[in-house]
Amino acid sequence: MAAGAATVISVGDGDTLRVADRGKNITVRVACIDAPEMAQAPYGQQARQALQELVPVGSTVTLKAQTRDRYGRTVAEVFTQNGTNAGLALVQQGHAFAYRQYLKQCDEWAYLDREGLARRYRVGVWRFDEAIQPPWDWRAANRGAPRQPTQRPVTLTIINDPKPVAQPPPSAIADRRWRCREVGSWERAQQLLREGHTYLDGDSDGEACERLR
Repeated sequence: MAAGAATVISVGDGDTLRVADRGKNITVRVACIDAPEMAQAPYGQQARQALQELVPVGSTVTLKAQTRDRYGRTVAEVFTQNGTNAGLALVQQGHAFAYRQYLKQCDEWAYLDREGLARRYRVGVWRFDEAIQPPWDWRAANRGAPRQPTQRPVTLTIINDPKPVAQPPPSAIADRRWRCREVGSWERAQQLLREGHTYLDGDSDGEACERLR
């Protein structure tokens, strides 16, 4: 597919952003990289911040589109206003992995070389002897994970008051489970995802409540 210019609307995580392209708002999955999921704290948040610095909201990017994935996102290499390949930069900074399953779509050697540099200089996810679990393995391990049992309300009886008062456990509000229709907006859904409400990302693709787009 041909390359085209677009304007950044928002950055969802370390490898997903929303852009305005020829009058349409589309979701872009950065090609040939896989950034840590937001639930892989703090690396997911760091990857998102790094992508925001490379392609700030309102900036113009060039998309070298390759295909559409099964979620309807445009898979593309993303180039900044000064011509930097954002995906390659994230890999070199240690904020993303070379996505080996899909490297044939890009310059395979370049992505593996940048990952090797990040590992050698111990930056980002490589700062310790062992890197974090690659996001594709993390998604596989957490897909279909059993839900934690819901705590039952505790009934407290107040002296001299014949009516027992049901009190929720202290964490009930913090542990509230949202539904996409209750969230209100796509941006709010991504915020909740960053705060740990990973169940909103039912397909583990790093984007919560896609239908709110």
